[in-house]
Amino acid sequence: MGLELYLDLLSQPCRAVYIFAKKNGIPFELRTVELLKGQHVSKGFLPANSPQKVPVLKDGDFVLHQSVAILIYLSCKYQTADHWYPPDLQARARVHEYLGWHADFIRGTFGVCLWTKVLAPLIGVQVPEEKVKRNRAAVDRALQLLEDQFLGDKAFLTSQRVTLADLMALEELMQVVALGQDVFESRPRLAAWRGRVEAVLGADLCQETHSPILNILEQVANKQLPPPPPEAHQSMLLRISRIP
Repeated sequence: MGLELYLDLLSQPCRAVYIFAKKNGIPFELRTVELLKGQHVSKGFLPANSPQKVPVLKDGDFVLHQSVAILIYLSCKYQTADHWYPPDLQARARVHEYLGWHADFIRGTFGVCLWTKVLAPLIGVQVPEEKVKRNRAAVDRALQLLEDQFLGDKAFLTSQRVTLADLMALEELMQVVALGQDVFESRPRLAAWRGRVEAVLGADLCQETHSPILNILEQVANKQLPPPPPEAHQSMLLRISRIP
C-alpha cells in the first residue's frame, strides 16, 4: 500500500498538507474524512488507534499525525525543493521559529470563526457576542505581529523564498476570509504576500483546494450542511466551551 492522506479540506492543516503534496507531485491516495458528518469519530474512517483528528498520514505501516510533522516528513522523504524546508541550519530554525509562534498565536485563534458561524449553530448553540468580539480583536493582534515580527520587508515570512511557514499561515488566513472577514483588505503587505504565495502554488491548485471552505457560508445559508451525528456533540460542545 502506498502513501495515504486522511484529509478534510474544510480544515486548514489538511489544506496545507494537500497543497504541499499536490504542488510537489507526491503520489498519494486521498482518504476523505468528512468532519461535518462526524466521520473522524466513527470507526473505519481513520487508521487504527488514531486520535479522532485529521490530517493523518499512513505510509505502509507507519502512521503520522500533526500537520507540521507530516509536512516535514513529506519534504524529507520526497526530497522536495530546498526552499520549502531549508537544509541550512539557521534558515530551518527560522521556519521552526515561525511554526512555534503559529501554534501559539494563529492556530487556535483563526479557526474560531468556523465554530461561531457554522459548527456551533449546527448543533443549536449560540456563541456569546463578547467571545466573537474578543476573537476578532485577537485575530487583528496576531495579524499585526505576523506583519511586523515575521514578514517585515521580506517576500515571504522567513526568507525571500516560500517555505512551509507560508503555507501554514496562508491556510489559516484563508479560513477567516472564507468566513466573512477579509483580513487582506486593509493590509497591503499581507495582500502582496498572499499574491506571491499563490503565484508559487498556482491559481488552479489554490482554487481546487480552497473552494470547499470558500463555499461554506453559501451552504449554511441554503441549509445544505449535514447535521453532525449525536456522538460528535460532546466533543463539539467541549471545543465551543473553550473559546476564550
